[in-house]
Amino acid sequence: MYRVATTKSFDKALARLPLNWQKRIVAKVKEVATDPYAPNNNLTKLQGRGGYRLRVGNWRVIYELQDERLVMLVLDMGPRGDIY
Repeated sequence: MYRVATTKSFDKALARLPLNWQKRIVAKVKEVATDPYAPNNNLTKLQGRGGYRLRVGNWRVIYELQDERLVMLVLDMGPRGDIY
C-alpha cells in the first residue's frame, strides 16, 4: 500500500468542493493507493509529462507515484477541461 501525500493546491481545490464530492474523491484516491498498478478504467498515464490522471465524475486528479518511497503524491485536481 502506498502512502498518500497531497500538495497545497490539491487541498485548496478539494476544500472548495461540496462535502459529498470531497468524500467521493478522497475514497477513490485511497482505493487507488492500495494498489496503484491494478487495472482500472478510470486511470490514464499522462502523455508529455510524468504522472497519472484519475477520473472521478467530471473531476480529474493528477498524481505521481514514487515507487522507491511507496508514496502516491497527489499534485492537483480540477474540472475536466481546466486541469490539463
